Amino acid sequence: MSRYRLAAVALVGVSLAGPALARAQQPGGMMRMRGMMGMGHDSATMAMMAGVHELVVNHDRITRTVTNLPNGVRTVTESDDPRLAAIIREHVGVTVRRVEKGDDPALPMETPALRAIFRAKDKIHTMTDTTVKGIVIVQTSDDSAAVAALQQHAAEVSDLVNRGMTAMHEAMMKNGFMRGAPPGPPRRE
Repeated sequence: MSRYRLAAVALVGVSLAGPALARAQQPGGMMRMRGMMGMGHDSATMAMMAGVHELVVNHDRITRTVTNLPNGVRTVTESDDPRLAAIIREHVGVTVRRVEKGDDPALPMETPALRAIFRAKDKIHTMTDTTVKGIVIVQTSDDSAAVAALQQHAAEVSDLVNRGMTAMHEAMMKNGFMRGAPPGPPRRE
């Protein structure tokens, strides 16, 4: 990742940190800030975070429909902006590959539903179909807990598309990333 892009991602992290920056001066505070800003992540995860931020900032230029299926979910996420459409396709592709590998990026806005999807990776079947404007995803499972997690995560992504940074900040606060809680691996439930 270029220094410019890395600096941009760090600035995104700082903008998301808000009042927590002051806590960096407290004992143990710098470790919390490093995790919040992604400094403990590899370059692939940092790029993923930058893509998520770009999509959330431009949420009003993205459309999304979700159909809950008896055994999963079908989502269509698109944008009339070709650049955003490409980011959507890239983000989904990277995320699907990471789930298949069980490589949870531990992003600050992760929810219990997304962590459950990573844990249930072997129970989920994913089909993707790219469109000119984005991507269609069908995810199914025979496991009722995995189905519930898929449907909950789809609703959470739709909330990000609908409300943008407000929804992202709320998710981060729920995870303690904006209250100064120490970063760490995803919580296991």
